[in-house]
Amino acid sequence: MDLSKLVIVALIGEALWETAKLFWQQGKFSADRIGSVLIGVLLAVLTGLDLFQVIGIPINIPVVGEVLTGILVSRGANFMHDIIGSMNSVYTKSKTGNKN
Repeated sequence: MDLSKLVIVALIGEALWETAKLFWQQGKFSADRIGSVLIGVLLAVLTGLDLFQVIGIPINIPVVGEVLTGILVSRGANFMHDIIGSMNSVYTKSKTGNKN
């Protein structure tokens, strides 16, 4: 297994957890956050968008990759730009052998 993929999965896992924590705000469920996630998941599933497939990490149940991608997409364009930038940085450093 490529070590950079392990780090990228860790980045995605943390992002998913941070998104899930937004469901419960100030002692109650956040309808806005839940609605945003539902729309993100719906769009990802309907379009077949799967970030894991794009980065070469297969998931045995294809719809799971789409659902997880939808949860990430629900955070918006700036968030996706930041996480893709982080993943690209990890990948680039692993290919060049740069440890910084």
